[in-house]
Amino acid sequence: MAVAYDTGGGSAARTASQARAALAAARASRSAELDRWLADLLTAGRGPGRPAGAGDVALVAVGSHARRELTPGGDLDLVLVHRGRSGIAEVADRIWYPVWDSGVRLDHSVRTVREAREVARADMKAALGLLSARRIAGDQALADELRAAVLADWRADARRRLAELAEMSRERWEKQGELAFLLEPDLKDAHGGLRDVHVMQAVAASWVASAPDARVRAAHDLLLDVRHALHDATGRAADRLVLQEQESVAHALGLMDGDVLMRLTAEAARTVTHAGDQSWRRVERFCRPRRAASRAVERRPVGDGAVEQEGEVVLARGADLDDPSLVLRVAAAAAQADLPLAPATVERLAGHAALPGPRWPAGARDALVALLGAGPPAIGVWEALDQAGLIVRLLPDWERVRNRPQRNPFHRFTVDRHLVEAAAGAAALTREVARPDLLLVGALLHDIGKGWPGDHSTVGAAVARDLGTRLGFPPGDVAVLEALVRHHLLLPETATRRDLDDPVTVATVTAAVADVPGRERELVELLAALAAADGQATGPAAWGGWKARQVTELARRATAALAGGTPPPPPLPDSEHLSLARYDGAAVRVAGPRVTIAAPDRPGLLWRAAGVLALHRLAVKTARSMTAQETPTAVLDFTAVPEYGTPPDPAALEADLRLMLADRLDVAARLDRRARSVRPRPGAPAPPPRVTIVDDASHTATVVEVRAHDRPGLLWRIGQALGSCGLQVRGAQVDTLGAEVVDVFYVVDAEGAPLTDPGALAEVRREVLAALA
Repeated sequence: MAVAYDTGGGSAARTASQARAALAAARASRSAELDRWLADLLTAGRGPGRPAGAGDVALVAVGSHARRELTPGGDLDLVLVHRGRSGIAEVADRIWYPVWDSGVRLDHSVRTVREAREVARADMKAALGLLSARRIAGDQALADELRAAVLADWRADARRRLAELAEMSRERWEKQGELAFLLEPDLKDAHGGLRDVHVMQAVAASWVASAPDARVRAAHDLLLDVRHALHDATGRAADRLVLQEQESVAHALGLMDGDVLMRLTAEAARTVTHAGDQSWRRVERFCRPRRAASRAVERRPVGDGAVEQEGEVVLARGADLDDPSLVLRVAAAAAQADLPLAPATVERLAGHAALPGPRWPAGARDALVALLGAGPPAIGVWEALDQAGLIVRLLPDWERVRNRPQRNPFHRFTVDRHLVEAAAGAAALTREVARPDLLLVGALLHDIGKGWPGDHSTVGAAVARDLGTRLGFPPGDVAVLEALVRHHLLLPETATRRDLDDPVTVATVTAAVADVPGRERELVELLAALAAADGQATGPAAWGGWKARQVTELARRATAALAGGTPPPPPLPDSEHLSLARYDGAAVRVAGPRVTIAAPDRPGLLWRAAGVLALHRLAVKTARSMTAQETPTAVLDFTAVPEYGTPPDPAALEADLRLMLADRLDVAARLDRRARSVRPRPGAPAPPPRVTIVDDASHTATVVEVRAHDRPGLLWRIGQALGSCGLQVRGAQVDTLGAEVVDVFYVVDAEGAPLTDPGALAEVRREVLAALA
């Protein structure tokens, strides 16, 4: 386990290392001393014949003493094994009574091998103890026989026993919580604690998964040392690291303070939890019905460079490790598909894949947004990248908040996990804002200043400005991100501490958002969504119905007080676009990801062209539909990238676009055949789409805004729905931000006029929503 936290300098680090070495030496010494004493007790009272413990009796340690991990407050677990020996009770009493008299807490039993096997088959706790049985004294062959018999039974009945063990573990986690994120964690039984490492060892004993690796063993040793120091500090068998003991335990371990202790403890626990998740996935696969498990391994694409294999996402065979967007693109594909990343894939990405430079390419930024936009499934994928050290390489400022504890009862998580939880929660609110990408990234960064001295909102705004520039956002978006982080507490604090009916209250908000001239309404919209995501990620005490209503109402009033904020006007073609129109009135140009079409305007041109792109497995990232007022020429300008694999042949794409323009290509039929050939999988849940008729946005067209989760052929389906309502698209601005689309369409009826009938407008909204379902 790599320790990357400041413990007070090199001298302090040496002190901590020495303190931990002393604890390990103390446990080893005590284990050896106990073994000698117990061996003497077994062989005491020799008669004229054989020693009392020889030949048919063995004293076996199970549990922590078997692993030589007995801490000062730990129980001594012993089994006296015999071959049906008469008088075994006398031998047992000769051992148990001195142990009791010494004050050591003892858990003991007397069994034959057959009895021990029967107990292990019925009692999970007994089985787990016997799997680690270690002979202390007596008949070595008998001890070996016991261990071999229990292991054989465990492996023979692995499907049933591992399913039972998984259920027991889930119940324990539900009761004890997540060790890494608790203010007062149980070091032994919480999720990510010592018992989880022992459970992983039991799973490994079944040959279903690998044994804990060096990082997990190092994490286990850290938690064991903390437990040992806690027992020393309290003088009792306490496994809960309560607040009042954290400073004394930290000092006993040679650490600077309780915060350093809790960061190290959180890191260790997350290492254990992550490894345990991988182990349990192997168990789940092993426990599937044999018929399902015996099917041939299927690989199917889930994104560019990523395929699904046996319930995990792995690299595609042709994945380009030199592509700086690959790591995040594969991570986003896994999260969007609601699948984990395969451990070997994460290891390969961490060791060999290129990462974005000081200024990220657009593909990397979009992949980050798509990853966060997957919602809760993004959390496990993010954790996998974090455990591999990729997050701090992608975002160096992340190191300052990583595993940083938050010492108040309102916060459920460390700072870094809170940020990821907030971003995952914000994914459900992307329909509430016009810029879902800024919401998601803002949620990820809103508390980034907690890793620095000073007011975290002010400091965090500066960090967010630097990171926004690093991510490749344009200056205007960087300014919004900076303001979003600076003012992320503005709405909740103002709404709960001020009178909403006082005009000064609304003026306070409008004055603050003036940091971004021209985008004030957009910023209020983002701040309201971020407040909800932040509060929900903090904990139940930080966000409730009353607070939510107050924030919503304050945001509504502030938005009403601000001017502007209508959708962008329809774009107009420039001279370069219009020059594409040739003598036959139609032109197609394919240049890398950019596809431009100039042709006589007609109903359905936009969505038919989008359908051709979908046929060639191209995902539309942006689209602009423009019609010159003085000519009948329409210009379509697309940016499109492959869904996966290599780009299509430009000549073939151009040929199909020309066939479409000549009405010689049945786009609908070919798309329908393709859709029937694809077996869909559920993927990550996404908020429902939203279709809005924007009033008063244009005097010459009806403005339809669509916010939805992106998927292949989406623009085709929206266009079909508009066409079925008898509408023609006069202008469109289509943007895919991560995995979300924000599309604005300027449409007119058959006479070229905007719609005014309320019933017709409602029908348009229904048809588009139906197409998105």
